[in-house]
Amino acid sequence: MAKMSARIKVMFGAEPQKPMEITPAAQQAHGLKRMDKAEFEAIKKKARDEAVINHKWRNRRWAVLVACNLLFVFSFWLDIQILEGALTASRFVGFHLIDLNSALQVMLAHKHIIVNLFIGTATVFFLWALLGGRSFCSWVCPYHLVAEWFESLHLKLVEKKIVSDHEFHRGARTIFWLLFSLLSVVTGFTVFETLSPTGILSRALIYGPTLALFWVLLLLLLEVLYSRRAWCRYVCPIGLTYGVVGIVSPLRVLYRLEHCHHEGDCRKVCLVPHVLDMVIKGRAEDMEVPIGPDCTRCGLCIDACPSGALRYDVKGLSKML
Repeated sequence: MAKMSARIKVMFGAEPQKPMEITPAAQQAHGLKRMDKAEFEAIKKKARDEAVINHKWRNRRWAVLVACNLLFVFSFWLDIQILEGALTASRFVGFHLIDLNSALQVMLAHKHIIVNLFIGTATVFFLWALLGGRSFCSWVCPYHLVAEWFESLHLKLVEKKIVSDHEFHRGARTIFWLLFSLLSVVTGFTVFETLSPTGILSRALIYGPTLALFWVLLLLLLEVLYSRRAWCRYVCPIGLTYGVVGIVSPLRVLYRLEHCHHEGDCRKVCLVPHVLDMVIKGRAEDMEVPIGPDCTRCGLCIDACPSGALRYDVKGLSKML
């Protein structure tokens, strides 16, 4: 319980702390001499040369994300009524689906519980409670995909020292979550929904572009020229909402200490590297450590790890298979 509490605090902006207790098995593993550098570099080179394996989960995620959003588009343009609406509120073959954060903002603006909204969020709630973490962000959100493509440009500019990356305190996202909620209550208007690039892009794909796309472009330029993935990391309350819902999820990314050589490739590609604090040598409190609820479940760390220390896992099920 204490371990989960610590991971929840990290999700809300606290800095990861060194574990107070480390199991004897983990202590022994931390003390073991790792394979020599030449041998390990050979393993890394082989993994990187096998491009299909190296990007397996990224390619699957992109395919799922594109398919989900195109289903909205085709349902509207072909009038096949499979997935109607947009990501903020939709209907899938008759079942109402309402984004949890959008529903919360609307109810705060109206200052009472709206029964129809509450019913519409039930299916979505159980789906993301099952999948866990911020999986909505990396597997469904269209802005996440576009920002991921622009992120590669930002990293190239940083590497060439044309721009520098500016980081902010991660607690800013919690403050923005509270601020947008307060604005809904005070103004009676869903301010965040007007600014959300997720909703703007979803509606633009389905119903056609609007001037709101200039706001999305401005955010992308900010992320390319100033701060890596700033909106997702420090502002957007959607990820925090889904992270809270997914705390109890049985699906997680699992870190296995015995397979790790602490080369750090996983943290370099991770959108939220603080969730991978345990991969730093001496930080893992046990031989197997689940990644916390702030993880986007994107799979980039799994693709990047040349020794297989990270993998998807279903709690209570994987060891039975």
